[in-house]
Amino acid sequence: MAGLLQALVGASEKAAHIARLCRREEPLFQLLVAEKTGADRNRRFLQDFKTLADVLIQEVIKHDLGQEFPELQGHIHGEESNEFRTGQGETVTVRVCATPGDTAALLLSVLEPERAAAELLAAAVHRAVVLEDAELAGVALSIPPQDLAIWIDPIDSTNEYISGREDVAPVDGIAPAGLCSALVLVGAYDRRTGCPVLGVINEPFFRRDPLTRRWQGRYHWGVAYGDTRLCSLSPPPPRPAPCVVLSRAEGGPVRAALGPLCGDRLRFAAGAGYKMLCVILGLADAYVLSEGSTFAWDACAPHAILRALGGGMVALAGALRARRAGDTGAPPELVYNCPAEGAAGAERWANRGGLVAYAHPRHLEAVLAALATVPGL
Repeated sequence: MAGLLQALVGASEKAAHIARLCRREEPLFQLLVAEKTGADRNRRFLQDFKTLADVLIQEVIKHDLGQEFPELQGHIHGEESNEFRTGQGETVTVRVCATPGDTAALLLSVLEPERAAAELLAAAVHRAVVLEDAELAGVALSIPPQDLAIWIDPIDSTNEYISGREDVAPVDGIAPAGLCSALVLVGAYDRRTGCPVLGVINEPFFRRDPLTRRWQGRYHWGVAYGDTRLCSLSPPPPRPAPCVVLSRAEGGPVRAALGPLCGDRLRFAAGAGYKMLCVILGLADAYVLSEGSTFAWDACAPHAILRALGGGMVALAGALRARRAGDTGAPPELVYNCPAEGAAGAERWANRGGLVAYAHPRHLEAVLAALATVPGL
């Protein structure tokens, strides 16, 4: 099972390489955006783009994990449809073929006449990834792959990936927006319980090499299975009063309710996965979202890492209902195996009623107490 954790990390590293490759070819990148429509559209954004990088990364991860662990085939899920609409209005089903040449030919049907770019992408898809990570290599686990399923977000914060801003100054370590918030998220959950057990977050655009000016990435992983808690990071120390990160779209009532608790420690950032990563890294103590605008693929990987660190991620509406009813037990955590009844498309996997991601239970309780005063939540 340590092999599966390494495979998740390896898949995320290949994905990050492809994400960087696509951004390096800027004129090409502008040709590769296709607007999400219909049931796949995330209703929160006026324009929500699907890129070839998104689709290709998802299919690469599905292919590589399915090849190495046949028990996972049919249980690897992603945000994207693997159909890509070209500028000519044609639909191409993106997949990994048997050889680099065949994959290049398929990609060329999207990229025509950019043959060199198609061949470059195909080479990245088929390249072997070598992990030089002694700590990861030493992890020994025994979780049957046939008990698990996978959620992939190939490029979380696609809008930031497309806009590619590099000039956004961080506030106390938290970037309000920009390319650094574009992440690759790969999480595994228990098929029966829906509980997240393995998570990998890859930051493809962590920093630029000062000499080559090329982007360098980094990754983080966590395991929370049974009594096992392992993580590439140490638990962040708690602040006396929590720092909470929000979306800029968060409503005034939530901001006002958290103000007395947080003081001047309310922060704002783009990308659900990035805000969750801020909690994981100890840059914030909690991430609050009152709307159902995140999805299973956004939350599964970060949730597993938070659990490995002693935190978690709860359904906000459910937690507030329980508190108002006098239930002082542990609030209900998000699960990843239950589509919403009566919903269609992406909305089947929306985290309805919002969420709170937290590093320390006492900060979760303080946040819930503050939000319990907000009408309508």
